[in-house]
Amino acid sequence: MFRRLALAAAVAAVALPTLASAEEVDPNVHARQALMDLYAYNLGVIGGMAQGRMAYDADLAASAATSLYHLARSGSARMWAEGTDNMSMDGTRALPAIWDNMPDFAARAGALRDATEAMMNAAGTDLAALQAAMGPLGAACGGCHQTYRQPQ
Repeated sequence: MFRRLALAAAVAAVALPTLASAEEVDPNVHARQALMDLYAYNLGVIGGMAQGRMAYDADLAASAATSLYHLARSGSARMWAEGTDNMSMDGTRALPAIWDNMPDFAARAGALRDATEAMMNAAGTDLAALQAAMGPLGAACGGCHQTYRQPQ
């Protein structure tokens, strides 16, 4: 009886840490996903106003747009570590194409920075200005996601 218990404990001691580490998310992936959640949160505010799903509020729009501006300049390049694509690990939708064409990926990040700056300058002005800035911002987000993110 004691030998079986000792054997079970030994197997658990070896297997459990391996199982736990297999489920851990790479810190780079976790940071990217948190960044994308913050983008989505702020875009939800601006998009809701642009589409008439919520009343236009200049202060709230300006705050969300300013957050987007800073998120796009957050130094997120370090979050895109090689080997954190969806073919190398679970828990991410980032396609290997990112690392195959990093110059294009970086250029698209630059387009996002430009679009968030334009939105920051427009969002608190009036609804028409916010709506006009939505197209380029949506194109910047979508252009990267269509090319570099696995569909759900």
